[in-house]
Amino acid sequence: MKLVVKDMAIATGGVLIATLNQHDAALLDLHPADRIRIARGKIETIVVVDYAKSERAVPRGHIGLFDEVLQKLHATTGDPVDIWMEKKPESINHIKHKLDGRELTSSEIHAIIKDVVDGKLTDIELTYYVAGNYTHGMSMRETVALARAMIDTGDRLKFNRRKLVVDKHCIGGVAGNRTTMAAVPIVAAAGFFIPKTSSRAITSPAGTADTMEVLANVALDIHQIKRVLKKVGACITWGGAVSLAPADDAIINVEHPLSLDPEGQLLASIMAKKGSVGSNYVLIDIPVGKGTKIESRKAALHLKQQFEKTGKALKIKTHVIITEGSEPIGNGIGPALEARDVMWMLKNDPRQPYSLRRKAIRLAAEVFEMTGKCKKGQGEKLAEQLLHSGKAYKKMWDIIIAQGAKIKSTQDIKIGKYMINIMSPKSGVIRHIDNLCISKIARVAGCPKDHGAGIYLYHHVGDAVRRGEKLFTIYAENQERLEYALEVWKEICGVVINSR
Repeated sequence: MKLVVKDMAIATGGVLIATLNQHDAALLDLHPADRIRIARGKIETIVVVDYAKSERAVPRGHIGLFDEVLQKLHATTGDPVDIWMEKKPESINHIKHKLDGRELTSSEIHAIIKDVVDGKLTDIELTYYVAGNYTHGMSMRETVALARAMIDTGDRLKFNRRKLVVDKHCIGGVAGNRTTMAAVPIVAAAGFFIPKTSSRAITSPAGTADTMEVLANVALDIHQIKRVLKKVGACITWGGAVSLAPADDAIINVEHPLSLDPEGQLLASIMAKKGSVGSNYVLIDIPVGKGTKIESRKAALHLKQQFEKTGKALKIKTHVIITEGSEPIGNGIGPALEARDVMWMLKNDPRQPYSLRRKAIRLAAEVFEMTGKCKKGQGEKLAEQLLHSGKAYKKMWDIIIAQGAKIKSTQDIKIGKYMINIMSPKSGVIRHIDNLCISKIARVAGCPKDHGAGIYLYHHVGDAVRRGEKLFTIYAENQERLEYALEVWKEICGVVINSR
């Protein structure tokens, strides 16, 4: 059938979709989610069908193409195209097999992931794959195959084989946990090559990319990343701006609505990102505590073992540490406040949060010892020396400038101009600060979109406080947001104080 292109002026975010008038669809017995092959001259692509009931949306004899399809075909409104019916991808049968509880082969998993990257699977079809993994679990063979497929279907940073490339990752769930931004310049100051790509926040007040964006540009393409690495040996960028393990982002998007996070996919997701940037040493941090993603030490030990197995299979030397995560790390919660904490710490400013400093030193020390830079027990001494001497602070500025600095000094970091102090309702000792509650209040205040919004903590667990003393300050970029955050604070609190 010959049809005329209509530009729908809509992007799907990845999936290739074309819309037919319902009468044209009926002629070919096509239904939503069926596939057709579209050709414009010698250029062809396979797309998912939708149909329009309105002549105004898509007239008869026309085909509405979304941005991704227009780009594939190099087409524009008015171009003639040919269409044919097309079978559904074979990967859909593989997904059905997983739903039946069958272990998938490496080639079957690769076919699924390639179709995800090529935009041939709908979100519903991909969700069924995630659901199959969630319901039936994944073998270690499947996990490794998934990681390899994610790496193979995206871009890769490749370096001299002799170059020692290190990376680190935190499982997350701890408010204010900007240890990546704190540890990377320390490690890089020791001469290590560390290409760090990070995510934006999904449910937290700030991701590493959101926080680094306060200081510098993070949306670097792969060529820009290579230039930064060549110049300063390290970067802290947003992974979503490059096509490194691109299937991972598509999978995360369908996991989020039901908070599905199968263990095998978690392992594959993290290790694929590390493999795609050429890492040969990876440090994994698993925080444990109430309100974190991993709440028991038993679960953390199991996950540690699985990470080490996955790393071994992928030929990445993987070291896993289990850390305390039952309360926020640092004082600032929110992009600007966390960025300020990091810069204060690197500068040895008296206002620095010492909980962040201690953890950054430990993480850097673990890298130094796992790579043989230092003997066992000597890593913290080197990390402290690099911090105290100002070398780590200088390296951070090298990274910021190489990525396109947004500030000239720490004083340029802008905090929300609307604020309210939260006072202690009684005298006593702080016994618990709930990560989830603090994160919720910060997000209602505007995080992470409003970089200046968030919470600044004045006390941590174990601190004695007096009635009427400041517990924390809520910041927002508008009065309405501040009032909403205050209402949420009154409803959920999040700080437990025991009377003396």
